[in-house]
Amino acid sequence: MRCIPFSYRLLFSLLFISVFTGCNDGQEKILPSEVTITESVYSSVTIQPDSLYQVYAAVGGILDKNFVDEGDTLAKGTPIAQIINNTPKLNTENAKLNLELARENYSGSNAIIRALIDEIKAAELKYKNDSVNFARQKNLWEQNIGSKIEYENRKLAYELSSNNLNLLKGNFERTKSELKTKLRQAENNYQTSLIATKDFTVKSKINGKLYALYKKQGEIINSMEPIAAVGSATDFVIEMLVDEVDIVKLKIGQTVLITLDAYGTKVYTAVISKIYPRKDERSQTFKIEALFTDPPEILYPGLAGEGNIIVSQKENALTIPKEYLIGENKVKTEEGVVEIVTGVEDMERVEVRSGLDVNTYVLKPEE
Repeated sequence: MRCIPFSYRLLFSLLFISVFTGCNDGQEKILPSEVTITESVYSSVTIQPDSLYQVYAAVGGILDKNFVDEGDTLAKGTPIAQIINNTPKLNTENAKLNLELARENYSGSNAIIRALIDEIKAAELKYKNDSVNFARQKNLWEQNIGSKIEYENRKLAYELSSNNLNLLKGNFERTKSELKTKLRQAENNYQTSLIATKDFTVKSKINGKLYALYKKQGEIINSMEPIAAVGSATDFVIEMLVDEVDIVKLKIGQTVLITLDAYGTKVYTAVISKIYPRKDERSQTFKIEALFTDPPEILYPGLAGEGNIIVSQKENALTIPKEYLIGENKVKTEEGVVEIVTGVEDMERVEVRSGLDVNTYVLKPEE
């Protein structure tokens, strides 16, 4: 038997490999595989207490003292801070004085009302006297007794007395109505001043926890800046920011898989509870909220992490790696480039609904 030299055998092997792979130019190829594929939307995650709100003072002044410390549990109505300002107290005293004066004026014991009543009484007496005189003179005139001038003078005096009495009565009712209005205004002003005085003690609006105090004793307080932050002590909300291209895929009730930096790789489950309809123009994102189905034992405001919102899931789906796609819906097979119909996709794989089967090799596109 004739032996082939080693050098020729090596050359023959290399030629064989080259012929075997030359038809596909050495491209990697795979067969589609059936797996469970899940499509999800990524979002950033921040933990916040439920019902978290910024506490504002209704009045301005100087912070006298804080009644509670950060981290304290609060009941609804618990005092948080005390503010000092003498101006509202003085306003309250002035409002009380004005109320007392308005009440006295309306009661009829003041000079204005008394004077009007006296004028009306005098006018009534004059009206009665002129009325009697006119009636007598009229009776005489009808009997052709007396002069016409005397008759007309009695008549004119009667008419003037009647008009004057009506004028005084109208003036009395108008003055009384004005005094009644001033009394109501004084009462309202006094009640408003009392409310302003009470607002110097800032109280919690909910049962919860004090998460932040923004002002220290002696600092100036105004109604435009918050002085504290209060929220739920037990319930927390997951705030997520989603890109605008993904927001149309989301709806309330979808499952969210959450990982928090503080808890490493542990995965928690949550459910979307709210979708805010307005887009943040600066970040080009939409805000959504979710609630834990089984929350971590310890949570703090501001804990950060990542979330994956499950949009759809399919078992036994025929899939290929995304890196084997040409464009959006084409792949290269041993018979050439073919068009496929895609379906559910995740970060690495995409479902092939038609165009390939499990026995069709797919070639990886050249870079």
